[in-house]
Amino acid sequence: MVDPGVQGEVGDSFLEIRVNENNVEGALKVLKRKLQKDGLFREIKRRKSYEKPSVKEKRKRRDAKKRRIKALRFKKHTY
Repeated sequence: MVDPGVQGEVGDSFLEIRVNENNVEGALKVLKRKLQKDGLFREIKRRKSYEKPSVKEKRKRRDAKKRRIKALRFKKHTY
């Protein structure tokens, strides 16, 4: 377990997953879900090989466009 009071550099944060009643499989499931939501798996996949600056810029623009469209889609449904 990680002590929630201990932190590294500014902006660093730790994940704490508690294992209840020796349910390690459930704890792993929760950990994977948190890492997925955090974007760690996508980051690891992206860093496997070098990405040219032009490709990186295009990817960032594409991702920003996706976020804007998604935000607009959810904004329409709020009352």
